Amino acid sequence: MSIGNSPEDERPFEDERVEADREEARPSIGRVLQQARIAAGLTVDDVSSATRVRMNIVHAIEADDFTPCGGDVYARGHIRALAKAVHLDPEPLLDQYGDEHGGRPAPTPAAPLFEAERIRPERRGPNWTAAMVAAIVAVIGFVGFTMFQGGDDSGNNEANVAEGSAPGDSASPTTKTKKPADPKPEPSDSAIAAAPRDKVTVRVVAADDRSWIAAKDHNGRMIFDGVLKKGDTKTFQDSSMVQLVLGDAGAIDLFVNGKKIEENFQRGSVERLTYTKGDPAAG
Repeated sequence: MSIGNSPEDERPFEDERVEADREEARPSIGRVLQQARIAAGLTVDDVSSATRVRMNIVHAIEADDFTPCGGDVYARGHIRALAKAVHLDPEPLLDQYGDEHGGRPAPTPAAPLFEAERIRPERRGPNWTAAMVAAIVAVIGFVGFTMFQGGDDSGNNEANVAEGSAPGDSASPTTKTKKPADPKPEPSDSAIAAAPRDKVTVRVVAADDRSWIAAKDHNGRMIFDGVLKKGDTKTFQDSSMVQLVLGDAGAIDLFVNGKKIEENFQRGSVERLTYTKGDPAAG
């Protein structure tokens, strides 16, 4: 009579050895993903770009290090994405991950969290093109309103008008009187006396009708840009030069350095003029 173990008693140990050998023969998840990537002719950078999984995480997973994933939920999501990128069925790899890391997590679905992580880098910035178009339209509208509706903007440009202007040069709409038979306004003695010899002084009078004018100094800096109503006056001074653009030169009277400029400008004509300290030579 044998007192040793029967062959049936030894079988469980043999089954365990066979199962252990089978586990050792099965390649790791990282190894499977790496071999499939190489077989597909893809680099780690290619896979990272296609899946939005960072390169360091791809390297770690191929080395069977799932710590950088940040947890089982994200690890499963990364495995699924990498498997699809290298044309593998992700389910066997997910089952193997569950066997090796304690089964599937029940409470939190992996797909929504992972998809949110993938979508995050694809957020679009603001539509700068639309914003620029809107800004350009607004500027054009403002310029048009200023030229045709703004009228007297002397309040915004008073600082740019020469300090030598006569106090009563700018007439307000409430104080103007219409006298059809009145002659064109002539420069007062005080205005002529206020023109210093070491500067160029230009006085613009909208004698016959309203007109848009622009004035620049010798550096090309805009010192006035607006509409003069009929009867309005502006005076400009600079150390060496005043540049003018008259939108309706025929409606304007000019006085340079205390002398009237006798020019037969046509109504509706646009004139570009430049005056210095020595102008006019005669007038």
